[in-house]
Order: sequence, then structure tokens, then C-alpha cells
Amino acid sequence: MLIDIITLFPEMFAGVFGESIIKRAVEKNILEIRFTQLRDFAFDKHKQVDDSPFGGGAGMVLKPEPVYRAVRDVLSKSDEKLSHKIIITDPSGEVFTQAKAKELAALDQIIFICGHYEGFDARIYDLADELISIGDYVLTGGELPAMVIVDAVARMLPDVLGSAESATTDSFFDGMLGYPQYTRPRNFEGKIVPEVLLSGHHANIKKWREEQALNLTRLRRPELIKCPIQNTC
Repeated sequence: MLIDIITLFPEMFAGVFGESIIKRAVEKNILEIRFTQLRDFAFDKHKQVDDSPFGGGAGMVLKPEPVYRAVRDVLSKSDEKLSHKIIITDPSGEVFTQAKAKELAALDQIIFICGHYEGFDARIYDLADELISIGDYVLTGGELPAMVIVDAVARMLPDVLGSAESATTDSFFDGMLGYPQYTRPRNFEGKIVPEVLLSGHHANIKKWREEQALNLTRLRRPELIKCPIQNTC
């Protein structure tokens, strides 16, 4: 999969993408991540990409011309046969879910446009195939949401995780929270690992885990049972 990120702050991604699963996915050539510096597509010598809003108001707004030029440049360097989506991370977008991560993982390419300052000139939204939000709160820019989405999508790609089963046992993969996990020691301060997990009886272990996942979801996130994540309510 090819990930293109159009941003004013490509350096922000180094720590997150330079470690752990994302790093290994890149090293194994499962994932390719390219960064486009938005300022490179400004017109003036000062590389200005924002301006004050018409009608007045606080803050600065990202100008349409640099963003359009950046997106067109990314597309010109991409194979036309690749299935792709252009995504703007935005508070007004659809809230990101595991189901959306699985959907995006089926694409060949995702192009992120990361906003900053007080937002975009409204004409920039015409470029996007989708607007995605990671929650009902405001962040400084679109870089952090892009990191979250890339991480969640990468986990869905074949051979990214150490075990093919790992992603399928994640919370939300099948619409519920994940089941409780245990490891050594068997007895920690009087808290004992459930006997069924030590039995070696795979059918009983599978049944126990399914029951525990359901009980945990009922207790902590009952709305997921009323409205399964793979469906729309």
C-alpha cells in the first residue's frame, strides 16, 4: 500500500512511523509512505500557504492554490491504475472505526491532506473523497489523526503483524471488545489465571473467550451490541 501525506510538518511523523509495526511494514515493503511539503507548492518567495479569512475572524485559513497543486503533483507521480482515496481529516467527517480501517486497507493508495491553523478554504474540500474524524474534539492539525488512521489501516494489511490471527482478535474487529488476555505468572498477588486457559482444550478456550468478549462489551460498551460496528445505525 502507498500512503501519501500532504503536510506542513512532515517531521512530526518521524517518531511514530520510525518505530514498531509501521517501521517493520515499511522495511518489508508492505507499506510505502511518502511526504509532500505543502509549502513547496506556494507561489511566493515566502512560501505562504495561509491567509486571513474573508469576512474577518480569528486565525489564518489554508489557501486553495497550494493544496490543489500539491494533490495534483502527488497524483501525477502515482500509477493511474491504483485504487485510491483522498482523505481530509476533519471534525465534520465520519467518525473513524475499525470497519473503516478494514475498508481503507483494501485500497492501493491513500492520500491524506493535513490541515492546520483555523482550517481550510472551503473550496479545498472538493478535492476529498472522504472526510474522516477520529473523535469529537479539536486538535492543532490533521497530522495526529493521519497517524492514527495509518496505524489502524496498516494492522489490517497481510503480513504486517507477527501473527495473521492478531488483527482478528483486536477489539472492534468483529464489532465487540477483545477478550481478556493473560500471561505468566499464573498467580500474581492472589489473582489467578482462569483454569480454562490452561486446559489445552481449544474449543472450550474459544467458547470462553467469546463469552468474555460479549460480557466485557455489555459492561463497558453496550452500544456496540445495540449497533454493531459493521452496520450503520
